[in-house]
Amino acid sequence: MATLIAVIVLGQASVPIARQIVDALPNATLYGLEHRTTGVDVSFTQFGETVRELFTQGTAIVGICAAGILIRTIAPLLSNKWQEPPVIAMAEDGSAVVPLLGGLQGVNDLARQIATVVEVVPAITTTGDIRFRTALLSPPNGYRLVNPDDAKTFLAELLAGATVKIEGSAPWLEKSQLPIADDAKLTIKITTEAVQGSSECLVYQSSKRLAIIGTGPGSAEWMSPQVKAVLRNSTDWIGYQTYLNLVEPLRTYQNLHIFDNREELDRAALALDLAAQGRSVVMVSSGDPGIYAMAAAVFEVLERDAKPDWQTIEIQVCPGISAMQAAAAQVGAPLGHDFCAISLSDILKPWDTIADRICAAAKADFAIAFYNPISNTRTWQLEKAKELLLNYRSPNTPVVLARNLGRPGQQTQVKSLKDLEPTDADMRTVILIGSSQTRIFNQSESNVWVYTPRHYRKD
Repeated sequence: MATLIAVIVLGQASVPIARQIVDALPNATLYGLEHRTTGVDVSFTQFGETVRELFTQGTAIVGICAAGILIRTIAPLLSNKWQEPPVIAMAEDGSAVVPLLGGLQGVNDLARQIATVVEVVPAITTTGDIRFRTALLSPPNGYRLVNPDDAKTFLAELLAGATVKIEGSAPWLEKSQLPIADDAKLTIKITTEAVQGSSECLVYQSSKRLAIIGTGPGSAEWMSPQVKAVLRNSTDWIGYQTYLNLVEPLRTYQNLHIFDNREELDRAALALDLAAQGRSVVMVSSGDPGIYAMAAAVFEVLERDAKPDWQTIEIQVCPGISAMQAAAAQVGAPLGHDFCAISLSDILKPWDTIADRICAAAKADFAIAFYNPISNTRTWQLEKAKELLLNYRSPNTPVVLARNLGRPGQQTQVKSLKDLEPTDADMRTVILIGSSQTRIFNQSESNVWVYTPRHYRKD
């Protein structure tokens, strides 16, 4: 379970930047002083009592206030550095992000995340972190330091000039600035087994993890904080090149495994195999991973092959904004009443089945989202779908075509069903077909809205 984060403000001037941070971090909540702040998640009256209670509960604290007030408030509680949650002081204007406590619980990583949001350099002072560009005492999610009591001596040896060798797979260490040498005296061991360490051997036990994420249509603004956190805390990314490009700005030490868009089952099998080796793997999909994307492929392979090594993998599905949701948002609310989604690709299912579903959906008067409408090798399906729809829908039925949503070259077009042409779409286009109730109206000369009323009136 991810650590809870409390972002604490004492005045209204701090609320905008605090809200920016909360929106970017999973499990973050905005706390504001009562009578001095509005638009916060939780109001409090006693700063000291609130901070001490959160600290005692193990909640990470980001105080947008002077460092001194945080230090004096928490000081009486300091007794065990292994249990102290992260505590960060931050300037009201975002110009300084200072990690104060919680070096063993990932405070420097949290400071870096916050600093990225406000576009500053965090004031990290931990010697090992600065010199080696990694926090040995605070490994990424998915890894646990087995012998923390040996770490002080181990780090002292490293800082004194000793070299280290790495046994096992740990990209977050391999791409650090540790003094790695094959004949080193010190060892870092990565394993999925229960192994005892020593002052000359730090042991990290890795968990078997696979996250299947959806980036949303393309824009970073549409990517959830949960997805961003999972991507940052992983060792391997797997996906189609176009989708990996969408998340490349978040990559630090992660290994990339690039596949053709049609190699879905092979992609899924590799993800499971890597996770079974103790790596923290992310399968990258665009949109939502459970809608015409990789979540179904992973579970299909998991059930079909059922390898013993896969049975203990921790699997997480992280949702994203779907293409049909993003398309609908561009023009209003065309999916405001009952709707369905149909893929026009006949690669994985026969056209007769697709045609039957189009007719059934049209007869039932659903609004319809068409995915995969056309490609270089599939040029006739959209025209045939239009013919089927016209047996049930008015030629004037509103149609929305949205292409490259959230990416360079984004285009949205509204036209009538009778005017829909195959050349209007490609594989990067999602098409929304209105129901008999869907309406178009002009708010002004430049604003055209499409919506389906929630009250259904059948003539």
